[in-house]
Amino acid sequence: MIPLLLRELRLALRHPADTLSAVLFFVLVSALFPFGVGPSPELLARLAPGALLAAALLAALLPLDRLFGADAEDGMLDQLLLSGLHPAQLAAVKALAHWLTTGLPLVAATPVAAALLNLPVEAWGTAALSLALASGLLSALGTAGAALTLGARRGGVLLPLLVLPLAIPVVIFGAAAIEAAASGLEARPFLLLEAALLALAAPLAPLAAGAALRGD
Repeated sequence: MIPLLLRELRLALRHPADTLSAVLFFVLVSALFPFGVGPSPELLARLAPGALLAAALLAALLPLDRLFGADAEDGMLDQLLLSGLHPAQLAAVKALAHWLTTGLPLVAATPVAAALLNLPVEAWGTAALSLALASGLLSALGTAGAALTLGARRGGVLLPLLVLPLAIPVVIFGAAAIEAAASGLEARPFLLLEAALLALAAPLAPLAAGAALRGD
């Protein structure tokens, strides 16, 4: 599994367009809110928690349709499935690689987006942690969705329709954590709920993705 993870990271470094497009999408969507709702600092700060989560999750969706598609097109996916590696392990490596190459850069860009949305500085750390947990969950769910829609016509359209409804709870808890931190309240309970959702999805989503890759 480690050589496969290193391969995924090397490919991402050689072709950084997916990572850059996700980060730029995240920042640009955050920058659009002041133009859409007005420059009021109080209104922007109130919208910031939900806007950050929604923008980050939408940005993380961008490279998901190519998660298995590129390997399927050049035959590498068939070789990996015949290599003795369990399909669920393959899916788990893909999910981790997606988080490292997409979720982690989005977390790093959180201060920029938070500043554009006038989120109080004291909530930036909580926002970064919340986005790390939320993007991890989306990587797990998105891997399962990418496996289910592999080979489907208009799979890129179906994928968000499958994944985004499942991500609604983490958006609710993540936004609540950021809002609590911005208000000087305890954000830990909401972060723990996010972590619980991630802990539930981390083993189950690769199993579902593996079953889809096998055609079960």
